[in-house]
Amino acid sequence: MIPITKPLLDESEAQAAAQAVLSGWLSQGAQVAAFEAEFAQRVRAPYACAVSNCTTALHLALLVAGVGPGDEVITVSHSFIATANVVRQCGATPVFVDIDPATYNLDPELLAAAISVRSKAILCVHQVGLPCDLRRILSIAGAHGLAVIEDAACAIGSDIRLDGTWAPIGAPHGDVACFSFHPRKVITTGEGGMLTTRHADWDRQFRLLRQHGMSVPDTARHHASDVVFEEYPVSGFNYRMTDVQAAIGRRQLERLPDIVTRRRALAAAYDRMLAEVPGVRIPCEPAWARGNWQSYCVRLPDGVDQQRIMQSMLDGGVATRRGVMCSHLEAPYAGMGVGSLPHSEQAHRRCILLPLYPQMTQGDQHEVVDALRLALVAERWAASAPREVA
Repeated sequence: MIPITKPLLDESEAQAAAQAVLSGWLSQGAQVAAFEAEFAQRVRAPYACAVSNCTTALHLALLVAGVGPGDEVITVSHSFIATANVVRQCGATPVFVDIDPATYNLDPELLAAAISVRSKAILCVHQVGLPCDLRRILSIAGAHGLAVIEDAACAIGSDIRLDGTWAPIGAPHGDVACFSFHPRKVITTGEGGMLTTRHADWDRQFRLLRQHGMSVPDTARHHASDVVFEEYPVSGFNYRMTDVQAAIGRRQLERLPDIVTRRRALAAAYDRMLAEVPGVRIPCEPAWARGNWQSYCVRLPDGVDQQRIMQSMLDGGVATRRGVMCSHLEAPYAGMGVGSLPHSEQAHRRCILLPLYPQMTQGDQHEVVDALRLALVAERWAASAPREVA
């Protein structure tokens, strides 16, 4: 079986985790601080704050941006449901706009019409690692005084060209960028997340809120020569990352350049191979964006049944995933009066994600493409076969 993805881990990460365990300090300590510093340096961010996962990162970002009950946050339905959920967890309402059908990212042409007096922030998503059009999004946000939160869950290692200069996603270009280290992402800590920001006061609030609102962290009390009593000036959360996770993350971060280089090479190989498969549309990468190819998303030909194609490939030993979900089609967001999101729905129903991970061989990729080709042939044959009349 060729899986949809596979994390790249070996003895280096195992030894790093073991050293953290044997150090005697397991929660948010020296390893977390080192991971934050190294991550900030990697993405050229002034500040980086580690948390338990990307959902908690997004939650903190919205709270510190001032999002609360009665507010609206403009975002996309075409994203993992956590993007919409965190808006609701702040007591606010997600306002969904459609995507650009070429990039599967938020369509900036639709932003202005979605802004109202209740708008507080734009939560844009770098879907499957491809940077969204930040230049236009930031311009519109600036004109209306809106915060910009980047859901960069999939985008570590991706780059964007702004003002003629290439910069990594996470610099950050908006107010905050939020990353995930789930095993399906480009680098992993098992679970985990990171916020990067250019605002020193926002970073201080992230650090306060992630640890129950504790005024003096336990690391500071542990090393103090005098007895220190902490206070809790605000109601916070338990959103901490462990030192075991951070130790693994530091090794993963060292691998990042090689991982991204390999993923880009695999994506280019897929482009060449799939050019020979009629009707399949390969991903589009704008000239101003360099994705990390966290996923390789293809659009199936018109009239093809997505689930049957995926089942046929699975029967042939190749795992796939359906196109990115749409939150407005799920029960918690039904009946919101979302309006028409045709491109989001079409991408969800007509796209599939093909396997892509650094350990893939050329033979693996040929097997994936052959499985897709055979599934499409079988689908077209079934559609054209005469049906018996009772």
